[in-house]
Amino acid sequence: MPEYTIGTILTMIAVIGVELFWLKTGIFRSLNYWLAMAVMFAFQIPMDGFLTRLSNPIVRYNPDQFLGIRWPLDIPIEDFGFGFAMMTLTLMLWTALRRSRREPGHEPKHEGGPHEPTHS
Repeated sequence: MPEYTIGTILTMIAVIGVELFWLKTGIFRSLNYWLAMAVMFAFQIPMDGFLTRLSNPIVRYNPDQFLGIRWPLDIPIEDFGFGFAMMTLTLMLWTALRRSRREPGHEPKHEGGPHEPTHS
């Protein structure tokens, strides 16, 4: 199997594994996650299509390193796997960090400013 394809599959499996066995954010059940993915792909398709178009490519792929399946707009399908992994990992980490800050003992300390008295 081509190197870029293997890298894509392993990256996707690793990110899914991080979610299912470590972070457990529940992100895959979130409508907001799927909406964010739709927005990401809506921007990825025209940009990636422009960069990888076969008629005048800016980014060239070694044909021995990927499956050779290009859809849509001449985009190697592996690019969508990496987009999925990058966006998903970022959102999972963000969700996990936000959740950890809300847990007891992680709340930010609020100190009264000049117009707010501190309560003892």
